[in-house]
Amino acid sequence: MSKSFTLKDSGKRQNYNSGMEREQQVQKPRFDLIIPINMPYEETLLYRWAMQMERGRVKYSNRNWEKANSIEELERFKAGAWRHFVQLMQGDVDEDHFAAVCFNLNGMLYVMDKLNVDVNGNKKTSSKSKKTS
Repeated sequence: MSKSFTLKDSGKRQNYNSGMEREQQVQKPRFDLIIPINMPYEETLLYRWAMQMERGRVKYSNRNWEKANSIEELERFKAGAWRHFVQLMQGDVDEDHFAAVCFNLNGMLYVMDKLNVDVNGNKKTSSKSKKTS
């Protein structure tokens, strides 16, 4: 059974001289703006982060980091992010600390979402149940 998809429509159009119409890109993620123009591919942060993931895959296994499911593992990602950030800021070049910071921050965010906790490991409360002052 195939899933039925819908086509989102804000009703706002961008019209082209050719007659083509497209949905406006306002308030949509612009992944195309992440990679700097004229920067060598191998030096971009996205490439370096992807290579960090490849090195981890070789050392541990595909998607090993996604097994994390505890506050202890959240804290491990947090400690790694801080350590690599400090090493980066001190000019250490023994590892790709830029990529390692990205890896650890991504791991933190993943575990936080998985456990529904904040950066300190505290359970999030539903925004609907929060009182506004």
